[in-house]
Amino acid sequence: MTRFAEATNEILNLNPEVHLHAFKSGLRPGKFQESIAIVKPKTLAEFHEKATTQIEVEEFRALRRADKPIPSRDKERRNRQSNSRTDSRTFRLTPKFDNYTAFNTKRDDIIKDILHSKLIKPSNRAGTYQDQRHVDKSKYCAFHQKYSHTTNDCVIAKDVLEKLARQGLLDKYIASRGRKRSTDDLGQQSKLTDNSRDKGKKVDNDINPPRRIINCISGGLTGGGCTNSARKRSYRAMMMMTETTTSQLVDKDKPEISFVQKHYKSNDRNLDDPVVITAQVGEPLVSKILMDPGSSADVLFYSTLQKMKLSDKNLPPSSGELVGFSGERVSIRGYIWLQTTFGEYPNSKTIDIQYLVVDCRSPYNIILGRPSLNAFNAIVSTVHLCVKFLSQDNKVITIHGD
Repeated sequence: MTRFAEATNEILNLNPEVHLHAFKSGLRPGKFQESIAIVKPKTLAEFHEKATTQIEVEEFRALRRADKPIPSRDKERRNRQSNSRTDSRTFRLTPKFDNYTAFNTKRDDIIKDILHSKLIKPSNRAGTYQDQRHVDKSKYCAFHQKYSHTTNDCVIAKDVLEKLARQGLLDKYIASRGRKRSTDDLGQQSKLTDNSRDKGKKVDNDINPPRRIINCISGGLTGGGCTNSARKRSYRAMMMMTETTTSQLVDKDKPEISFVQKHYKSNDRNLDDPVVITAQVGEPLVSKILMDPGSSADVLFYSTLQKMKLSDKNLPPSSGELVGFSGERVSIRGYIWLQTTFGEYPNSKTIDIQYLVVDCRSPYNIILGRPSLNAFNAIVSTVHLCVKFLSQDNKVITIHGD
């Protein structure tokens, strides 16, 4: 708070809203940031009041830690010994399920198997052994990878196995379910075989329905905005639409977009290359533009912004983040509107695109996602390594990948 106050005092005529926004976006992750997100102070005075309260709480905690006596090593050792003797009598985990599935294999073997196949991750404290002098080495837990208790007595391991069993992921360790599934599969296959003989259709052996659904993670401005309140407003507006609303009629004057073999111009047909094109973005001609229909945002990398000799001082700030498939988060530095042109005149089309500026390494200069592709009425074919779009006069224009 002190450092921020010194920095803001150097800025003349600082807008209070900008001041408050910079306060919130500059907070470090922690309890104070979470409390600000819950309280949502609307003025600088409210923010300072909340910060003062947090400072008093932290100072009070520091005083309590300073006044707390430090136990000696002998006393601490005796406490550990007494706790290890009384833990088994005083502390018991409560099972999460009323009844548990009977397996046809030992729990030790099942835990080792699913850990090896990476169906589950090891416990956070797996392998961190306690003092070996006070451990019963005749008992070992395969889930925690520790001595002192067995896998059969481990409530956490039993709950993990029961949860996986109820999701249908441990059917091969359940005798009754395995026999039932094999019988059902044989019955279904015989029915399909009979029907195929009667109707001459292909036999489909893959009839097992999916057990889980994995949704993709996205970010950016799709879905109504980058803040929770904006997304909620967009969702409420969508839910207010009545079922009687008629869909827009298809414009019959627009030509159909299709791909044929002649559009394929690559010499090597074995490469699964992405579609990378060159387009005019602003004044310069920018190459290495990735056409990514799976992206929910149009991304302009900060290094490209500098090469385009555009100043980042006038970028409107953004508090959102882009989330990748593996969970990594990249902060959005801001956004910028740039005229983007596909094709060459007269077979071209120009649209203003809102780019999110992020500062991270990338082999591409720009990533064009669903917002811009939909605006251009563009269809990407990774098979033919080209993209087709409708020009200003509704002509189908083809751009081949670089």
